[in-house]
Amino acid sequence: MTFEQAWQRWRDQREAELRSPEGFLAITGLHWLGPRPQRFHGIPGIWSNGPEGAVVDLGDGEWLELGGTRLSGRYVFGHVDPFGVIATFDSGTVEVADRFGTPVLRPRQPDGPFLRDYTGTPTYAPDPAWRIVADFTAYETSRPISVGSVVEGRSSVIDAVGEVAFEAAGRPQRLIAFDGGDNELWLLFTDESSGVTTYAACRQLAVEQPVDGKAVLDFNRAANMPCAYTIHATCPLPPATNHIDVLVEAGEKTPPRPPAD
Repeated sequence: MTFEQAWQRWRDQREAELRSPEGFLAITGLHWLGPRPQRFHGIPGIWSNGPEGAVVDLGDGEWLELGGTRLSGRYVFGHVDPFGVIATFDSGTVEVADRFGTPVLRPRQPDGPFLRDYTGTPTYAPDPAWRIVADFTAYETSRPISVGSVVEGRSSVIDAVGEVAFEAAGRPQRLIAFDGGDNELWLLFTDESSGVTTYAACRQLAVEQPVDGKAVLDFNRAANMPCAYTIHATCPLPPATNHIDVLVEAGEKTPPRPPAD
């Protein structure tokens, strides 16, 4: 498979994920649970957060299905983690997850406005020059780093596992690398294209596990975060030091984002 063919396969997979009726473009709301029981439009039940964690009280004729079990009455989701759980109902699904220490609900509808109006993500043409071999220096132990968020006043703590050093357009660069799971590094970064041709807040790059201290950074696969597409995202922001001080003219550009209904 050629470099261009491999890149096109990545693009096709990426577009399929973005257009999925279960993906983040299908999210139609972001609701923070508190101690006061509340109903939220389009989601069955009355929801609250208390000592037991997230709780729903389902009324007559209301139901949710979780892991193949139909729920009715009162159900305690408990103290969910950031990955959360997905419950289904007759017209969609709802994600129950932790964000910044608070449980949230994010309903998904296959006809949600961000998914319905999505027209595709523009990209730079693939260029092998942006496939860069970097030196990776692992930390002795992971370092929790506090980073900002697109949600005003909120921050996240992410485990940094090392740093990658490389040259871009003849200039030395160094980025903090996070644990991406699945034996991958995860880079959050901005560059001189941010806010010009690429999304202002940041882009992300998944990097295969380094071998013998070398990591391959293929910026042709630099991807947008969910916050580039929807107002219902809670994305972390890169550390201020994770800025590449040249134009990274590779990967995904700023996508069109029509207003939600």
